[in-house]
Amino acid sequence: MARSNFSVLTILSVTLLLPVLSLSFSPDSPSDRRLLVLLDDLSLKSSLSIFFNSLKSRGFDLDFKLADDPKLALQRYGQYLYDGLILFSPSIERFGGALDLAAVLDFVDSGHDLLIAADNSASDLIKSVATECGVDFDEDPSALVIDHKSYAVAGTEGDHTLIAADDFIDSDALLGKNKIEAPVLFKGIAHSLNAANTLVLKVLSASPSAYSANPSSKLSSPPSLTGSSISLVSVIQARNNARIMITGSLDMFSNRFFRSSVQKAGSPKKYDKSGNEQFVTELSKWVFHERGHLKAVNLRHNKAGETDEPAMYRIKDDLDFSVEIYEWSGKSWEPYVADDVQVQFYMMSPYVLKTLSNDKKGLYHTSFKVPDVYGVFQFKVEYNRLGYTSLLLSKQIPVRPFRHNEYERFITAAFPYYGASFTMMAGFFIFSFVYLYHK
Repeated sequence: MARSNFSVLTILSVTLLLPVLSLSFSPDSPSDRRLLVLLDDLSLKSSLSIFFNSLKSRGFDLDFKLADDPKLALQRYGQYLYDGLILFSPSIERFGGALDLAAVLDFVDSGHDLLIAADNSASDLIKSVATECGVDFDEDPSALVIDHKSYAVAGTEGDHTLIAADDFIDSDALLGKNKIEAPVLFKGIAHSLNAANTLVLKVLSASPSAYSANPSSKLSSPPSLTGSSISLVSVIQARNNARIMITGSLDMFSNRFFRSSVQKAGSPKKYDKSGNEQFVTELSKWVFHERGHLKAVNLRHNKAGETDEPAMYRIKDDLDFSVEIYEWSGKSWEPYVADDVQVQFYMMSPYVLKTLSNDKKGLYHTSFKVPDVYGVFQFKVEYNRLGYTSLLLSKQIPVRPFRHNEYERFITAAFPYYGASFTMMAGFFIFSFVYLYHK
């Protein structure tokens, strides 16, 4: 009886564990994922409800918790419980449970996504996470972004800390194909990009007239962050294709900013609705791999006129190469169409570099002749494009020289040598004849 109970408990434990294990990120279904949302105050669920409802409507499962919850954990039994982490807890000094700075960084290093929103109450912990990702917030805890030219007219109170920003990055992969017409309302702290980190990008930049300072005190020295060096929203795509979004304004996600009208100082045009909702929604689609997520399958190569993939090639063989590339649309895989995908036939350095043609249905292909060099080569497709996950595929193949019986009987290029040999023999015969019989 005890043994039977043990078996039932074992089956129940495995059954309960299966849903947890199934939550890990799957490249074949990038949007079927669970997000952990850490908040300073649970009241933020209502003040940021439009953004959260947008995520839910797109199929995300949100798990809301306080940032100091003593039961916090990102993984269990060696498996991650979540595929993305949203930190809307700028003032938290120390995470609860098993979560700390190292755990967050390990989460990203494992290929998971991160969204951070700070404000003027940002703690050293949140700033440390951002610094590790290549972003440095202003060290002055009382500083805000101030702009006396690009402020929002309706919200101005004399300090011009409510910014109407419209300097967006030019990328359909990041912000979608529909242009954002209205400016984005921003009220928060500035950050700059670490020059040593080549992976971080500005998505929304401050205007040349902006600077970071305490709005309630006079400037005693020039501000350290000024003009276009100030980034309002930045993104990072790691080498493992994990994606990170960092901004210094939690208010940017609020219902109030989503619904607010906006008019930029100096502009006669007034918009009934700010660009916040469109901007945040489109950028979150990129962060959580609903757009710009590529996969490559069916890398194939064969001799021209054949269909089977050979074990090796001979120098000067004609070959065909193909690969299929698809992009995740948020619901299904669609053919990816581009004219800059290349293949390298590589040994220490590329001997052949060809741009692939595509049939508009996801198939990329080309043909070329194997170089007159034998050794171990690789077919290599290395694709890096702004806003898209990087692709790196390779397949190894040896290339052999001609066998002794595969050369031509008489090589055209060797005719001068053949002629020289027979000429020498004829000359020797004539010399011998003359020398022997004409003394």
